[in-house]
Amino acid sequence: MKHITLIVTAMLLSVAAFAQQGIETDFTQTKEMKVSGKTTQKAGHIVYDGNDQLSMTYTQPEGDYFVIEGDKVKMNMDGKKATLDAEKSKLVKLQRATLLNCLSGNWEQAAEDNEADLTVSEADGMRTVLIKAKGKVPRGGYSSVEITYRLSDGMLTQMVLEEAIGVKNTYVMVLN
Repeated sequence: MKHITLIVTAMLLSVAAFAQQGIETDFTQTKEMKVSGKTTQKAGHIVYDGNDQLSMTYTQPEGDYFVIEGDKVKMNMDGKKATLDAEKSKLVKLQRATLLNCLSGNWEQAAEDNEADLTVSEADGMRTVLIKAKGKVPRGGYSSVEITYRLSDGMLTQMVLEEAIGVKNTYVMVLN
């Protein structure tokens, strides 16, 4: 019984460690569009405070950005600027929450919010989390999210967001 208590405590501490950290690193992004077969590459710098502040500033192409400040989502992608309010749009609210929950290591909440199946596996010093939609996904919603964390320190190393419309974004963190 004592052995089981130690295992459960270690697992809870592991989840807490993932959920408490922020991120600041460079990243690369590969965007694949299933319908057209087109692939684009981008690069930039990400800063996440571990709560509800996220900034992705692109260096390629320069001038693009994606920012979450509380309930506001601001972006400039390919010259198209927008400011969205997560409190006024259910889809923006869900996407914002999913992204922040995945970054913070709160993948169980992300799966619950999306009414999705959750699979967690560990191999080769990495933890891989797969969140896969069970049913019909709303337009613009995620059909699957795959997140990979380094077990040694809980650092996010890769995140793959696949939208129901056939767009797949793969973010790879540039880590030491």
